Amino acid sequence: MTSSDLLAGDFATLSDLVRAHAGERPDAVAAADPVRRLTWAELDAMVDRIAARLQAEGLAKGDRTAIAGLNSVEQMAAILGTLRAGGVAGLITNSATGEQMAAMIADTGARHLFLDSAAAASLEGQSVAASERIAMDGSTVGVALEDWMAPEGTAPEPVAILPEDGFNIIYSSGTTGTPKGIVHSHAMRWQHIQRGVPAYGPAAVTILSTPLYSNTTMASFLPTVGSGGQVVLMKKFDARGFLELAERERATNTMLVPVQYRRIMALEDFDRFDLSSFVMKYCTSAPFPAALKADVLKRWPGGLVEIYGMTEGGAAFILEAHQFPDKLHTVGKPAPGHVAKVIDEAGNELPQGEVGEVVGRSPAMMTGYNNRPEATRAMHWYDAEGNLFYRHGDIGRIDEDGFLTLMDRAKDMIISGGFNIFPSDLEAILIADERVVEAAVVGMPSEEWGETPVAFVVLKAGADPEAVRADCNAKVGKTQRLSAIRVVDELPRSPIGKVLKRELRDAHAG
Repeated sequence: MTSSDLLAGDFATLSDLVRAHAGERPDAVAAADPVRRLTWAELDAMVDRIAARLQAEGLAKGDRTAIAGLNSVEQMAAILGTLRAGGVAGLITNSATGEQMAAMIADTGARHLFLDSAAAASLEGQSVAASERIAMDGSTVGVALEDWMAPEGTAPEPVAILPEDGFNIIYSSGTTGTPKGIVHSHAMRWQHIQRGVPAYGPAAVTILSTPLYSNTTMASFLPTVGSGGQVVLMKKFDARGFLELAERERATNTMLVPVQYRRIMALEDFDRFDLSSFVMKYCTSAPFPAALKADVLKRWPGGLVEIYGMTEGGAAFILEAHQFPDKLHTVGKPAPGHVAKVIDEAGNELPQGEVGEVVGRSPAMMTGYNNRPEATRAMHWYDAEGNLFYRHGDIGRIDEDGFLTLMDRAKDMIISGGFNIFPSDLEAILIADERVVEAAVVGMPSEEWGETPVAFVVLKAGADPEAVRADCNAKVGKTQRLSAIRVVDELPRSPIGKVLKRELRDAHAG
């Protein structure tokens, strides 16, 4: 079956699409990173060899692998190989602490851990549940991938994949315990492929500088691969390096978070780069200031699309900024087939135009949190007809045209540089410090990161606040570190004892 036939059908797997592209365009480049390029034929053969070896070592349908490392074509092949073998790809957050990473790996239940030297360095000293380590970068941190794979020409046993079968697990941020594993099905990922395909296609060249363990990246990775485009992977983002790569590769598409757009647009020589090949640029994961959107539209060729949604699913909102320049203060309208409402604190549906918590439903919704049924149920809201919606945890207003303006985050989650930070996790570490009496962590505006976590603390006499901050930061991942600590005499509280974080934020802004 051709790739066009597959994409026009009701359901297909990403693995089947890779196979079809390899048959139709074997010599076209499918994937590239700083050290390696793979054609579709080479990628398909590598995926076969990984899948065959996993099956030979006992991986059965629904079993998980764990994959941790910097972006690379080998990591891409490990994900696809897991899927072709019938497994579920456990995508481990590489920027987390070693303790967190080890907990995520254990949560997957994986026997096989695909990693590189960067991930191995983070895991040093940790007890890792996975019994087999495969080094994607050929280093000594495990069996070299090239040596581990099945012999050339080996094909895996075909596996019948159903829409409801697991595709991947992506882990939410967290600093205490195990971050929640968000399980996505093949059906959900099929929706992402089909929704995005019209903006990609075989001529697409998509640069991805955000990590493959992120749903942000998957939003562009999936339709690029699914439609037969070329994926160009950066191991680590830097603004000038991105522009140089985009110019050299004649990039047509990219997915960036707002802080990356800000850094790129701030370069003094931005206008000297030839970016005329761009067709569409995307942004998600964090608040995207209207002024920055306008600057991108003015100076960077091609369209600009902002996507607002959750890794868990629910409703996704799409803002085609180039089509609606008067709506840059919003995050757009619900994607086709997606339904969104707002509810009050008691869970009652509110009329359009009123401010409330956003809830949404769509064909793209997670299976649930891995091993966390109670957390999954807490996400649920049902309308009068009994339809399941997911609570977004964000406060917003849907205007008369159907565009959503976000007002606040109900759960006080901080989004810094595209990464979610939960204040309660940082507060638990601070409060456990014997020098700290009380603590509250608030997201404060940051030109560099969009938001940054700041701790407001009541300290015991003689305590050094910077020492407290340093000790806290040593216990968290690099994306979660406190940027500042501010000493206060007491924390403002409501009559029932709830800390009033809005008062802290407003009193200390600027």
